[in-house]
Amino acid sequence: MSSQYFDTENSRHRSFELPGAKPHYNPDRPGQVEHIFLDLNLDIPNKSYQGTCVIQLKPIRNGIERLTLDAVNLNIQSVHVDETPQAFEYDGSQLSIQLGSPTVVGEVIKIAIAYSAEKPQRGIYFITPEQHYPNKPTQVWTQGEDEDSRFWFPCFDYPGQLSTSEIRVRVSKPYIAISNGRLIDTAEDGDTKIYHWLQEQVHPTYLMTLAVGDFAEIQDEWNGKPVTYYVEKGREEDARRSMGKTPRMIEFFSEKYGYLYPYPKYAQVCVDDFIFGGMENTSTTLLTDRCLLDERAALDNRNTESLVAHELAHQWFGDLVVIKHWSHAWIKEGMASYSEVMWTEHEYDAEEAAYYRLLEARSYLAEDSSRYRRPIVTHVYREAIELYDRHLYEKGSCVYHMIRAELGEELFWQAIHTFVQDNAHKTVETIDLLRAIEKASGRNLLFLFDQYVYRGGHPDFKVAYAWDGDSKLAKVTVTQTQVKEGSNGISSDLFDLKIAIAFGYPNNEGSSPQLQTFAVRVHEKEQSFYFPVEQKPQFISFDLGNNYLKTVTLEYPLPELKAQLEFDPDPISRIYAAEALAKKGGLEAVKALSQALKCDRFWGVRAEVAKQLAQVKLDQAFDGLVAGLEDDHPLVRRAVVEALTNIKTRESYKAIKPLVENGDPSYYVEASAIKAIGTIASGSVDEKPKEEKVLKLLKSVLEQRSGWNEVVRAGAIAGLSQMKTSESALDLILEYTKLGVPQALRLSSIRSLGTISPGLSTVNLERVLQQLEELSRESFFLTQVAVVSALGQMETPKAIGILQALANQTPDGRVRRMAEEAVSRVQTAVGTDQGVKQLREELDALKQQNQELRSRLENLEAKSSQQ
Repeated sequence: MSSQYFDTENSRHRSFELPGAKPHYNPDRPGQVEHIFLDLNLDIPNKSYQGTCVIQLKPIRNGIERLTLDAVNLNIQSVHVDETPQAFEYDGSQLSIQLGSPTVVGEVIKIAIAYSAEKPQRGIYFITPEQHYPNKPTQVWTQGEDEDSRFWFPCFDYPGQLSTSEIRVRVSKPYIAISNGRLIDTAEDGDTKIYHWLQEQVHPTYLMTLAVGDFAEIQDEWNGKPVTYYVEKGREEDARRSMGKTPRMIEFFSEKYGYLYPYPKYAQVCVDDFIFGGMENTSTTLLTDRCLLDERAALDNRNTESLVAHELAHQWFGDLVVIKHWSHAWIKEGMASYSEVMWTEHEYDAEEAAYYRLLEARSYLAEDSSRYRRPIVTHVYREAIELYDRHLYEKGSCVYHMIRAELGEELFWQAIHTFVQDNAHKTVETIDLLRAIEKASGRNLLFLFDQYVYRGGHPDFKVAYAWDGDSKLAKVTVTQTQVKEGSNGISSDLFDLKIAIAFGYPNNEGSSPQLQTFAVRVHEKEQSFYFPVEQKPQFISFDLGNNYLKTVTLEYPLPELKAQLEFDPDPISRIYAAEALAKKGGLEAVKALSQALKCDRFWGVRAEVAKQLAQVKLDQAFDGLVAGLEDDHPLVRRAVVEALTNIKTRESYKAIKPLVENGDPSYYVEASAIKAIGTIASGSVDEKPKEEKVLKLLKSVLEQRSGWNEVVRAGAIAGLSQMKTSESALDLILEYTKLGVPQALRLSSIRSLGTISPGLSTVNLERVLQQLEELSRESFFLTQVAVVSALGQMETPKAIGILQALANQTPDGRVRRMAEEAVSRVQTAVGTDQGVKQLREELDALKQQNQELRSRLENLEAKSSQQ
């Protein structure tokens, strides 16, 4: 969910603000909502329900005569205030209540709204078996963030209102209903059962939840509080494997944040067709059932563990301490993402945590360079959901780490404790975090927030090094390459940071190298620093500990880079050295990288080294890489396979093929190998005769191996999508985009239609477009995202019409934004004047067709209403 104002003069970055973006503010508050009570009767077979919503409101002004609530596509039957019927107007999105008697300050009123809903499109989701998926479970679940609670009950739907809540719900047996807080009552009535839940700590409407299903219930506990996992029956083992560390995590976060877990229970409910990875509803997190791991997936998949930690961290950051407005969502999302780093450090080690941070930083950097640049805090957007992007999560996480680096361990945690304790059960904005930091540490970190939070971007450093033996001076030149030429040092692009530079002297005994450290202020476009050191350093560590969010290009001599790769204690520093060595190229670099791939103690460095080896265009690089296929860490083997894929030769094909035929303990390694043989077969001239063989092999994978979450078969689809001139490959992929194909595999197949499209003949391209147009009419969120992803990779004007139709029709702000961004990508790809002319003609024709279709639809509707 993402947003940004723009450095308009910085043409290198697209604007975050799309046409129609405007400033958003919380509405005026008529009073304090004290309590919300929902009494619901579910009719699951008909995907409908009826109920009453009672809102207890304590007015803060006299004389309010009209109240406006958010309520979308609900059937409002009656409104009572303190049991007296009230006049109301309802336009399908807002419910306006004319109060019989105006408000009096402090005199609580009870607004009771009787309503019903049929086949709701958002907010509450009914999952049932269907023609193409007869084994789907029957479930009902809700999703409120950002502003979707209004789709399932009338409310003041913005995060600034905190209240207690209560849900009483009647469901058919054998289904159980789970909600926020504690279960205060259950009652049986014939074939139905009534569950009554009460949430006694205040929270915003977007965190109210309901999940219904025939779940297996796995009991755990922390400090006497129930910790429960709900999953589809038969997946109990997967539940323990995937969520079993939760009690230890609760213990860890209670201690780290300086505040004991604040709710009466913690439940995690795994649901089908979930539209996020997870959602941190107060005391009752919903998770996608795709996160449940089998034994083999658990080998090299820590995403589930991170997801569980992330949503749990929100119980403090987001649920206990609530953001006042969506523009400050980084406070919760950044900390939840940083808590993944902290848990990694606690459960594994410091190297794992450092690498995790690097991957988070890269995730943000990719969005910044390829999608848009924005300040983390902005209230200018079309829909709040747009803010939920990599700036919010991953860049936010990096900001928390920089605060930790600035304050040091002791003061950082004091500041976090102060922030949580001072703001528990209240709403916060970014300024409140700055105040807590200052209160706890005396430090004013506004300089850091001004550079990284309130404006877009980060520094891009180029670091050069030279040694002067006569005067025993180490010279380090730091250039901020993000600064535009001709800005004479007075640039809004400049960063002003205090950065540690260390010089390393390895010890022969194999113990940690000695480091001589200096702190320098980097604040100009280019600065040279001279350091008096006793002897020539063997390596240089720029930004010791890798604390600042940045990009770095190292321009050091070869011996220093080799020593850095071998001896620097920081894994990220070793990775930067590997990147610089690969750029230099040559046999010396290949030898150093091959040695690191064999010997580095940390798998993350070995995996990164494999990627870099593939960049060096020398035959010896291949020999170094192949050795890595024997690595005992699956993530290294996977990186090696992906690196070998870039060397499209008969040798790399031969090296990878056994992994396809014999498999690998890891699903992901196997999937990468399967994808690789398709890529290699399509890419190298001497491999052409093998295309038939490869097709046969990939086809057999599709027919015989399913595996966890379709990872392996998705690898075969990805391999086929690389065979861009093969009609047989396309036929196979199209087959797997049909309804009835397991969802994870179907979504991969839809996305891969975009990958295969650039090499297709006109006739086959037409087939792909036709299928994507058909698929674009499906309403499921993940299908729409896959369709947009496929169309966005295409280079034909016809893709634009389908994307625009989808953007106009989807109810989801994320899909709309992705579709519009995809339109501009395709326009760039089509590009030429000829293309633009053709585009105009085709768009006009599409508009004409659209108009005719609309007209026919209007006619049909007119006829059906007369019948």
